[in-house]
Amino acid sequence: MDIIGLLPSFGGFIYTIAAFVVALSVIVAVHEYGHYIVGRWSGIHAEVFSIGFGPVLASRYDKRGTKWQIAALPFGGYVKFLGDSDPSSGRDAAALDDFDAEERRRSMHGAPLWARAATVAAGPVFNFILSIFVFGATLFFSGVASDPLTVDEVRPLPVEAQGLQPGDEILSIAGYPTPPLDEMDGYMEQLPREPLLPYEVRRDGEVIEVRAPHPYPPLVGAVSPQSAALDAGLREGDVILSVDGEPVSAFEDLRAVVGESDGGTLLLEVWRPGAGGGEVTEVTLAPRRVDLPTGDGGFETRWLIGITSGLFFEPATQTPGPFEALSYGARQTVSIVESSLSGLYHMAVGAISSCNLSGPITIAQTSGDMASQGVSSFIWFIAVLSTAVGLLNLFPIPVLDGGHLVFHAFEAVAGRPPSDRAMRVLMSVGLALIGTLMVFALTNDLFCP
Repeated sequence: MDIIGLLPSFGGFIYTIAAFVVALSVIVAVHEYGHYIVGRWSGIHAEVFSIGFGPVLASRYDKRGTKWQIAALPFGGYVKFLGDSDPSSGRDAAALDDFDAEERRRSMHGAPLWARAATVAAGPVFNFILSIFVFGATLFFSGVASDPLTVDEVRPLPVEAQGLQPGDEILSIAGYPTPPLDEMDGYMEQLPREPLLPYEVRRDGEVIEVRAPHPYPPLVGAVSPQSAALDAGLREGDVILSVDGEPVSAFEDLRAVVGESDGGTLLLEVWRPGAGGGEVTEVTLAPRRVDLPTGDGGFETRWLIGITSGLFFEPATQTPGPFEALSYGARQTVSIVESSLSGLYHMAVGAISSCNLSGPITIAQTSGDMASQGVSSFIWFIAVLSTAVGLLNLFPIPVLDGGHLVFHAFEAVAGRPPSDRAMRVLMSVGLALIGTLMVFALTNDLFCP
C-alpha cells in the first residue's frame, strides 16, 4: 500500500474534521450560552455547561457553582440546570420533591413559566444574534461600494485592462450611465458582449474615455463548496477564455452556455494569474443540477458549475454605519430562514429533490471547503450554519427547544404542565423523529450525486 500517497488525502480529511469541529463548537457554545445566561438572569441555576458529550477532558467550577467542561465528543453540547435529570432537561421528580421553596425557584422545573420559556427560547435567539452580527460585521469591515462606482485596484486579467486606473470614477460604459453597484444586474443585460468596451471616467477632475473589459468578465470571483468547479480545480481569480472552443467575454455568456449544457461535459480554456503573465490551462467538468430559490419564494432547477462572478476591479468602498450593517445582517439572516423554510416545503411536496437536505458528512465537507477559502469565507459559513441551527431548534419537535416551547404553551393555556407520562412518550417520539431525520440526511450524504 502506498502510505505516502495517502498522506495528502488523510491530511485533507483531518483538516475537514477540524474545520467542522471548530464551526460546530462555536455555534453550540453560543446556543448553549444563550440558555445559560438568560437562565441566570431569570434566577435559574445552571449546574453544568458542557461543550461536547462523553468523558470530561477539562473542567472548572465558577463562583456560582456551575461546572464548565469540555467533553471528548465535540459534536454538540448542553446546559444542565438544577432539577434536570439529564442534559435534555428531563424532570428529576425525586430531587424536586426534596427541594425547599428557594431551591425550587432556582430549578428549571420550579421557576415561573416566563423564566423557563425565556431560557429555552434564548438558545435559538442567540444563534440568530450571532448570524446577524457576523453578517453585519462582514459588511462593516469590507465596506460598501462608493457611489459613483470608483476603481480601487484592477485585478490581473489576460486582456489589457490598464485603461482604468485606481481612483477613476466610472460614469458610463458603452454609453450607458453607470448605476450603483447593487443595481448592476439589469444594467449588465444592456452591455455589448465584446472583449473591450468604451468607459467614460472622471480622472483628476477631467472626463476621458478609455477601453477596458466587460465589467463582469468570465472571472471566478469565488468557488462554491461541493461543486463541479471545486472538484475540477478552478480557483478564485481564474478567467474562463472559452468553452468548448467558443470564446466568452462576459460572465453571462458563460452562464448561458452552462445553463444549456444539460449536464454534458464542458472543456474550459482557463487563464490563471501568475508570474510571467499567467498561464493558460484546460479544465474539464460537468455542470450539476441545482435547485435555486427564486425571489417569489419558489425554486428553479438550473445547471451550474459552482462559481460566482466578480468585477474585474476592486471598487473603492466606504464604511457603512453600524445600523446599516446590522440591518444588512438581519436581512441576510431572515433571507436564510425564508429560503430554508421554502426549501423544506418544496421538498415535502416533491417540487424539488430531497437531496437538498444535507447531513453531517456534507456539512463537514463544506466546513473544510469554506475554511480552505480563507477566514472570511469560513466565518460567513459559520453564520449561515448558525441560522440553520437556530431554525432547526425552533421546530416543534420534543427534545428540541421548539418542542419545549410547545410544552410551555400548553401549560400557559391549560394551567398545568403535561404529565410525566405524556412527557416521556412525547420525548421518545421526538427522539425517533430526530433519529429518522438524521438517517435520511446521512443517506443523502452517501448516495445523492
